[in-house]
Amino acid sequence: MSYLIKEIPLTERPRERFKKYGAKALSNEELLSILLRTGTTNKSVKELSTDLLKEIKLHDLTNLNYNTLKNIKGIGEVKAITLLSAIEFGKRVLSKEDLVTKIKDSKDAYYLVKDELENELQEKFLSIYLDTKNKVIIKKVIFIGTVNNSSVTARDVFREGVKCNASKMIIVHNHPAGSIEPSFADLTLTNEFIKIGKIIGITVIDHLIIGKNNYYSFRESAGDLFVT
Repeated sequence: MSYLIKEIPLTERPRERFKKYGAKALSNEELLSILLRTGTTNKSVKELSTDLLKEIKLHDLTNLNYNTLKNIKGIGEVKAITLLSAIEFGKRVLSKEDLVTKIKDSKDAYYLVKDELENELQEKFLSIYLDTKNKVIIKKVIFIGTVNNSSVTARDVFREGVKCNASKMIIVHNHPAGSIEPSFADLTLTNEFIKIGKIIGITVIDHLIIGKNNYYSFRESAGDLFVT
């Protein structure tokens, strides 16, 4: 038999249990019910939460994109946006990226983007823009898809750098398969961006490839590329 939240005894409702016992005492279904807020015409929010977690493993929720999630029966646009926003906010709370305000070496840059990129199922290209003292101004995703010279344009990358008055930048992309071995296209793109940066006045100080719990730094591996 299906029950709406309002038909469940007050003391057993997820929000009431949250207030009385705290978040840690709630089941996954109850926490998800609070985020989703409402069910459907034929299904309570608790049943919807239970069914969703049966269909998708808890940890796999982090890998779902918006279009996939919103098309699951009973979820829709608003619930998908709410859920994915909560997941992303949780990632940021737990990440160390806010602790990294100044890039001293390639490892600092790696830790700044590690949580965002190492488990991505799609290839992402982002740039870290820095001031003259290597302090982080902004970190921004520029492109999602296969990274090569035709897909990632220098115009898009350097335009963002000019907008935020950056003096230096680090370009970064991930390899979803996990390998950090650079391809010929990666090397070509690196050389191209270094040359353009010298012309524009924004120095490219490194290019990182992010894999599974590891990274490749062009600066560490071929530092002479970056001699100005």
